[in-house]
Amino acid sequence: MAKDFYGELQLGILGGGQLGRMLIQEAINYNVNVHILDPDKNAPCRKLCNRFECGSLSDFETVYNFGKDLDMITIEIEKVNVDALEKLENEGVLVYPQSRIIRLIQDKGLQKQFFKQNDIPTAPFQLISTKENLYETSIPLPYIQKLRKDGYDGKGVKKINSTSEIEQAFEEPSLVEALVDFEKEIAVIVARNDKGEIATFPLVEMEFNPEANLVEFLIAPSTLPFEVQTQADEIAKKIAEDLQIVGLLAVEMFLTKEGEILVNELAPRPHNSGHHTIEGNITSQFAQHLRAIFNLPLGATTTRSNAVMINLLGEPRYEGLAKYEGVEEVLAIEGIFVHLYGKKYTKPFRKMGHVCIVNDDRELAIKNARWVQETLKVKA
Repeated sequence: MAKDFYGELQLGILGGGQLGRMLIQEAINYNVNVHILDPDKNAPCRKLCNRFECGSLSDFETVYNFGKDLDMITIEIEKVNVDALEKLENEGVLVYPQSRIIRLIQDKGLQKQFFKQNDIPTAPFQLISTKENLYETSIPLPYIQKLRKDGYDGKGVKKINSTSEIEQAFEEPSLVEALVDFEKEIAVIVARNDKGEIATFPLVEMEFNPEANLVEFLIAPSTLPFEVQTQADEIAKKIAEDLQIVGLLAVEMFLTKEGEILVNELAPRPHNSGHHTIEGNITSQFAQHLRAIFNLPLGATTTRSNAVMINLLGEPRYEGLAKYEGVEEVLAIEGIFVHLYGKKYTKPFRKMGHVCIVNDDRELAIKNARWVQETLKVKA
């Protein structure tokens, strides 16, 4: 930024959940004044920011009025009113990632078309208007149906195994995607500032909770072949360059059993697949996002140690005031870092926190992480 912002910049974040909370923890280091807009009066950020406003992220007037007196706005969730952000941009408020990028990523159909137009490898797909179109799709069964808009954290995704299941398919505009027989789900987080500098974090490997379709277990850095890591890194950099994004971008990919890399989805913000960077890398993803949007030199992404991240999800069958079991036991082990998100209430599979396990011995880090999964529980 042109102005000397340290201590005077007014930064707005749309969304007051755990990502906003961890961004605030980094922003404090820059003396930045943080303003939060979130629809939940009990949002995790409510007591940590300079100003908290409870209001809709999708309402034009609410978003516009929230941002009109700020210097800069960023997001921790994509489901926001982009028209308001465009107006704010036109009036001189810096919006990063840019509103045009948020609009693109809000629509999974537009994302897929962007991949195709820019020669980004992705699974074959077809856009449909109604579920009746599923009877005539060119994508062979079984396939994946994804809502074009409003899908989040595994919601808005269905596997259709046979024509008999089409009756239970989504009614809304969707995309049909070929089912990928993948070996691994992998991700690269890339950052780009307004000067055009680009930096990537080392490739990570992910495991998903099959019931909740959420990242449950992440291992960094990857031990996949160097060629795979290099190709994934180059794909992430190309996407950031093609988009001309300012900020952080998580690129989620599949590694097929034939060794091919296919891009699945993008997230233009700090992401679950980067939480390990707080303890595992020289620069965290949250610090890197702020460096990028403030147009500062990007930080080194070098790995400090093997790091395994697990999500703390609300236990099935429990709903109500959150209670944490096993915290003292896991903190007694060296190299275990617990992050609780300040959410008052738990429900099945709600993200309540995460744990990062670091160790110079990769296998021991994984073993300790499996033990934490069995020991640390969120109940009510």
